[in-house]
Amino acid sequence: MILTSPLLSAVPGLRHAFFTREGGVSDGIYQSLNGGLGSNDDPAQVTENRRRMAERMGVVSDHLIAAHQIHSPDTVVATGPWQTSARPKADAIVTANANLAIGVTTADCGPVLLVDPNARVIGAAHAGWKGALTGILESAIEAMEKLGAERSRVIAAIGPLIRQQSYEVGNEFVARFLDADAANAVFFLPSDREGHAMFDLAGHIRMRLENAGVLMIDDLGVDTYSDERFFSYRRSVHRSEPDYGRHVHAIALES
Repeated sequence: MILTSPLLSAVPGLRHAFFTREGGVSDGIYQSLNGGLGSNDDPAQVTENRRRMAERMGVVSDHLIAAHQIHSPDTVVATGPWQTSARPKADAIVTANANLAIGVTTADCGPVLLVDPNARVIGAAHAGWKGALTGILESAIEAMEKLGAERSRVIAAIGPLIRQQSYEVGNEFVARFLDADAANAVFFLPSDREGHAMFDLAGHIRMRLENAGVLMIDDLGVDTYSDERFFSYRRSVHRSEPDYGRHVHAIALES
């Protein structure tokens, strides 16, 4: 049902989980632990799946929260459950409040969980290619610092995401990264198809974290596209499926 990071697991008073697609009630293409509020799955099944995930995180259902992700560099600070059904639009959440599981949803993008164990400040970031390129990780770290964290103490874990061997992109994608910084060329390898390349999202995420001053980084090394334990947007497209499930990846401070 979950994968964990050895680095995060060693932090006292911290819970975290990179959830797989196993252990839920959804069926069909969503089988089985689909946490995607934006999917076309039966809402009652998604609610039950999220209840199970909240229970695993040691919180009540409404204390497992995620933002309305828009592939942005925007971070919000959470002090409790959202007060309305309209979730804030952002791609990272940070908090210093205990018994609140902050999470992100993914289906190939990169989930990054963060903690400063001394300050007891945590963060969860949704780092797809656009968010990573435009600064979502830096934004999350800066928001953690405003709550008392120090980036030199932050521990980060990179969860399941689409890996370079599965992530083929076009030349226009490569150009966008090179226009931002020519040094990004290191994250691309030639593809078998002319006019395409293979992109290392995990490597780019690690570089952004390191450049931001975060040096304690754990990467689970899992490829969502090739590993059937995980939902994958790109795999669903290749199979001509009408929709796809989403994972929840969460982190929480114990009281």
